[in-house]
Amino acid sequence: MSSATSTGADALAINGGTPACAQPVAFMAPRLTKEDVAGATAVLESGMLRAASRCAELEERWAKTTDANHAMTCSNGTCALQLAYEPLIERGDDVIVPAWTYIATASMLVARGANPIFCDPIEDTFQIDVEDAEKRLTPKTTAIACTHLYGMPVDIEAVQDLANRKGLKVIYDGAQAHLARYDGKGIGAYGDAVTYSFYATKNLGTGEGGMITANDDALARKIGLLRSHGETDKYLHESIGYNYRMNDITGAIGCSKLDRLGDETARRQQVADLYDARLAEIDAVAAPVRTAKAEPVWHLYTVRLDLSKLTCTRDEFCAALKEEGVPTAVHYPRALTRQPAFAQWAQDMPVSDRLAQCVLCLPMHQELTDEQAGWVCDAVAKIARAFAS
Repeated sequence: MSSATSTGADALAINGGTPACAQPVAFMAPRLTKEDVAGATAVLESGMLRAASRCAELEERWAKTTDANHAMTCSNGTCALQLAYEPLIERGDDVIVPAWTYIATASMLVARGANPIFCDPIEDTFQIDVEDAEKRLTPKTTAIACTHLYGMPVDIEAVQDLANRKGLKVIYDGAQAHLARYDGKGIGAYGDAVTYSFYATKNLGTGEGGMITANDDALARKIGLLRSHGETDKYLHESIGYNYRMNDITGAIGCSKLDRLGDETARRQQVADLYDARLAEIDAVAAPVRTAKAEPVWHLYTVRLDLSKLTCTRDEFCAALKEEGVPTAVHYPRALTRQPAFAQWAQDMPVSDRLAQCVLCLPMHQELTDEQAGWVCDAVAKIARAFAS
């Protein structure tokens, strides 16, 4: 980065004249339609609020949509990880996990009593670097947990090859990757288990809620028992478990949103294509690179700034974009190895540390028009020119 660094005032000063965006652009667009509300209302009026037919319907449809044999609803995405990890990972196991992801992917390993062995991502795709992961294997490593970050699938072929060679179990965190595909199949077709979050801002957001998919019958049964107190019949408990059930109000909203998720995903993909084309013309700003064989669903559209070509920090770049009517977000401001919660497992993660300084997320949702996407790119180009070193 240049030794000449702008101040916050300088960042605002460059925004003279007409803003690039004719109107402010929304960063996300989480909404309930009248169909969503009607589905929830029907459950409320029925009085059957617990997990029942709508949760069962969502499970059946989700399994089919993701090319998995089994799908099990649960209360949220973090619980989904816990339910997937518990039957697959033993206390004291070492588990490979990306340093560049949301905390739950790793924190639920610690909650299980496992040791997270962090590895760096590939810098341009943001996905787990399988070569780096292999270098960090220990004699106690039994599994690898990978996040399909931002809605971009990891290199599943490389992950599965490593797992097969080293005898590792594989858990994919698909919290941000609803409807993502790899090599022509839904991501539920791969690994031992895949977990999903239906948090309000996700591509399919029900407020809270989660899902686990699996392809092995015995594993699916174990997860199902764990989800509901190990109960096989009323007041008959085969094993210890939890109360991590979804409710039918959430299930109904999920079913309604799933009706249109395909069309909404296609629109996100169109917006991403527009961004890709325009950002290729802007120096110092790099669009996300796509994993080979992957079909991303763009929960977030994350770019990297080349700070060596700019006289500002990432945060100053974001502040200037805000003045242009373009909101941004930073996912994430620090690697997991820089989180106090993981201090005892911290290792040097140079790629993750670089990303923490230079990534920002642009507006991404199904309601963005071509014109608005153009405004966003105009604003990025304007700020990049103004801060060019």
